[in-house]
Amino acid sequence: MAVRAVRGAVQLERDEAGHMDEQVGALLTAVLERNGLSAEDLISIWFTATPDLHSDFPAAAARKLGITDVPLICAQELDIQGAMPRVVRVLAHIESDRARADIAHVYLGAAAALRKDIAQ
Repeated sequence: MAVRAVRGAVQLERDEAGHMDEQVGALLTAVLERNGLSAEDLISIWFTATPDLHSDFPAAAARKLGITDVPLICAQELDIQGAMPRVVRVLAHIESDRARADIAHVYLGAAAALRKDIAQ
């Protein structure tokens, strides 16, 4: 079993805690489903949020999905002029038999424009 990393992102329509829970939950669910994973396969998850998001911690959405025994951390994304606003990014470390090239990175909605080269 190898350690792999899965990337993903979602752009929120608004900075509201319930909306963040919904969208980050959808992102995490898609990451797990598209890679054939369960919460048991997760090692840790890093979340970043753009500086315009203040309503909640993205990691709270993971806890609400039942991901309770996985180390999670949140950080603020760099404040770069012209960057896409209201974006939550995720970097999940997983255990998987998949080859690195077979990992499905998940960029939902408008966030797909961030990484057209790897978005699924």
